[in-house]
Amino acid sequence: MIRNGVAIDDEFAEAFGMKATRVIITAHNPTWARHAAEAATGFATSVIACGCEAGIERELPPAETPDGRPGIAILLFAMSGKELAKQLERRIGQCVLTSPTSAAYAGIREGEPVALGKNLRFFGDGFQASKLIEGRRYWRIPVMDGEFVIEETTGVVGGVGGGNFLVLAATQPDALAACEAAITAMRRIPNVIMPFPGGVVRSGSKVGSRYKALIASTNDAFCPTIRGITNTALGPEVGSVMEIVIDGLTPEDISAAMRAGIDAVVGLGSARGIHRITAGNYGGKLGKYHFRLREIMA
Repeated sequence: MIRNGVAIDDEFAEAFGMKATRVIITAHNPTWARHAAEAATGFATSVIACGCEAGIERELPPAETPDGRPGIAILLFAMSGKELAKQLERRIGQCVLTSPTSAAYAGIREGEPVALGKNLRFFGDGFQASKLIEGRRYWRIPVMDGEFVIEETTGVVGGVGGGNFLVLAATQPDALAACEAAITAMRRIPNVIMPFPGGVVRSGSKVGSRYKALIASTNDAFCPTIRGITNTALGPEVGSVMEIVIDGLTPEDISAAMRAGIDAVVGLGSARGIHRITAGNYGGKLGKYHFRLREIMA
């Protein structure tokens, strides 16, 4: 498939099931809501080493938040509900409870309930108070700037992690510009995050390594500087490859985000140094979700 001079490979992105939740963080103004959200989703690019994958889903106007203040919706994904609960408590406790004027609320009501403020309330040292509103319990924890309000639980649902596509370009600036355009378009899609810095990863990996201690290592087939000494997947015209990884609440959400991102990339076209779009997979052996590029773009 050729779009605007860009070849779209007959490949598929291989993704796997995860556990997911959403938290709504509010604050006195959008700046402080974002400070708390960015801290809470830091060091959360990959479950390989971070424990969870997390990111900002979108900004919320006051009309869409539980307390009528500016807010940020964040999504968190982990390989198990137990790990997600652990990450959630640590991140909200260390990064949102501590952030001036903040509050935290459930962003998903269905699914299995998991502690949000249920344990963090004990920071109040016996001075905390609760209130039941429409069947939902909220905790008011006294802090030095006033009170930290947090909902007792949020919902955990099934999610999908590892949707992806790769941009193969003539130069590093060409690849980066294409990925920036893709991320801008993909951030308009609800229910997804791109967990790597700025949404883009340059260190794509393969399963395994010649070093036994590592479970993953550099995807040498797509590294342009060693194409002469490895089994390369790159032609001589490709000087840089970057990858975008997507986590979503449903397969349909990931498909929509991939379509929006790839559309943005091919919109720049071969005239801007974009040569190919492909995807990363493991031969279909790792994940049950297969996102076929040509089907998505059909």
